[in-house]
Amino acid sequence: MRKQPIIKRRRKKVELNNTLIELLGIEIVELSEERAIATMPVDKRTHQPFGLLHGGASVALAETVASIGTFNLIDKETEICVGLEINANHLKGKKDGVVTAIGTVLHKGKTTMVWDIKIVDENEALICVSRCTMAILKKR
Repeated sequence: MRKQPIIKRRRKKVELNNTLIELLGIEIVELSEERAIATMPVDKRTHQPFGLLHGGASVALAETVASIGTFNLIDKETEICVGLEINANHLKGKKDGVVTAIGTVLHKGKTTMVWDIKIVDENEALICVSRCTMAILKKR
């Protein structure tokens, strides 16, 4: 398995190895002020018992994109971010291959950010849509 890059910004970094991100094979492929994009394999790690992509794996991918996207935008010297709420609609099953999550920030507030995440397959067919609210907390 390829090592995840370390996400850096403003002299702070977050190690993504030895996390759920690594376990599920999630890879961050783009990170900017406007969006975050990650991929995840559809294989035995992310299947439910009937051989389809597990809805929980899709939700984990969606929250990862919202979390990394929020982390990229906060002041890491004084703030942390955590998931506050997430919902998802699973629209299409998938047995194998790769899914891509594209997260765009809908709201950038001082204490919350709201993300819209679309998960698509290799042909850009919509697999899942999700909305995730992230809380921005002051470090203690």
